[in-house]
Amino acid sequence: MTRVALFGGSFNPPHVAHQLVALYVLETQPVDELWFVPTYSHPFGKALAAFEDRVAMCQLVAGALGPRARVSRAEETLAKRPDFVSSRTLDLIDHVIAEGHAPRLVIGGDILGETAKWYRWEEVVARAPLVVIGLSGHPLPEGSVETGVVMPAISSTRVRELLATHRDDLLAPLLPATVLRYIASRGLYDGS
Repeated sequence: MTRVALFGGSFNPPHVAHQLVALYVLETQPVDELWFVPTYSHPFGKALAAFEDRVAMCQLVAGALGPRARVSRAEETLAKRPDFVSSRTLDLIDHVIAEGHAPRLVIGGDILGETAKWYRWEEVVARAPLVVIGLSGHPLPEGSVETGVVMPAISSTRVRELLATHRDDLLAPLLPATVLRYIASRGLYDGS
């Protein structure tokens, strides 16, 4: 049974903080693999780059981390089921378990303050033990286990703003070079 860290998100686009978190999890947690799991569509209806583009960018990020990091298209598989309602983490976890894997769930510490919004949160945690990553500027809620690592304060929203205004001088420290080249080649997030 493969022990898999599920690292889900919009990845719109994936940035260096995502890559740093993935490396940290692979190097310090009891997992065999880490899967980037881009959401197929945003659960709250936010606009996203095409799923194929986000998968391709995640593959570039994962590729730099070696064979233990990969990209899962599980959210696409789930979204195409006839009984699909919306993107729910519990459905993803059940899907991964049904494939014979033992999942762990990688989340940012800010999520712990929002668990009331999650579908059947207690079952999510019971089936996929958490790997909680601190976020710069967001204290962990009381009772959280401190991992000792804090993800840099980089947001995909800020990256998209810089891309739309062609602030390439500020983007280099925020995006892996391969992702930046991919975005440019596809004309993604161009605000003009």
